[in-house]
Amino acid sequence: MNFLLTLLGLILVIEGIPYFVFPDKMKAFMRELEKTPTNILRWIGFIIMILGLGICYLTQRLGIFLG
Repeated sequence: MNFLLTLLGLILVIEGIPYFVFPDKMKAFMRELEKTPTNILRWIGFIIMILGLGICYLTQRLGIFLG
């Protein structure tokens, strides 16, 4: 559970960096994102989830990064 909470905290730090460093560019990015069709956003989200699952699988299966 400790590892999971640490990972969640790290994800929040990484997600927050662009908003802290480039707030004006992030606002412009969000305005452009509103123009993107829903089905494209859904596919992008799906691909990101599959990549994340693949990384988790490889990390657990091959012991990468964890020793």
